[in-house]
Amino acid sequence: MNKSTIILLAVAAALLLLVFNGCGSYNNMVNKQESVSSAWGQVENVYQRRLDLIPNLVNTVKGVANFEQKTLTDVIQARASASQIKVDASNLSPEQIQKFQASQSGLSQALGRLMVVSEQYPQLKATQNFLDLQSQLEGTENRIAVERQKFNDIVKDYNSYVRQFPQVMYAGMFGFQTKGYFEAEATASKPPEVKF
Repeated sequence: MNKSTIILLAVAAALLLLVFNGCGSYNNMVNKQESVSSAWGQVENVYQRRLDLIPNLVNTVKGVANFEQKTLTDVIQARASASQIKVDASNLSPEQIQKFQASQSGLSQALGRLMVVSEQYPQLKATQNFLDLQSQLEGTENRIAVERQKFNDIVKDYNSYVRQFPQVMYAGMFGFQTKGYFEAEATASKPPEVKF
């Protein structure tokens, strides 16, 4: 074998190794991206469950005489606002996640106010339908927290993978970009006030 044949074989072997490595990395990025999309679908699913419970809750509360209309209106408007924000699983940028989270946070705050106000109505608290809906809503909030955590874990795995060498080269070539996370609310860092 002459020197040029050896060099040609070495270059061919290096290119072949690069191609195989690139194919493997690409396939892994696709699988991880699909996992992120699947997790996002589950997050949307549990948020949709909450949206579906709200009309029943509002109708139950409306049945109580003299219930504060502004509180109900706030919940209805917050639900409408939250249902308008849709995020495509292929564009889970930090900005899109924050936008989605902000709309859902507004709904959470309105529901919280509804629950606080409902405490002032003993006949409402004694209604079995209201108690059932309240329990379902609490369960849904727990599901939301669990699915958000799962989503963040899967996004972390994906983001770590596409930022590592040599995947970072292939990610840039094939358009795989990092995804956004759910973050704690800004008010979560403030301790609650306790007054006696």
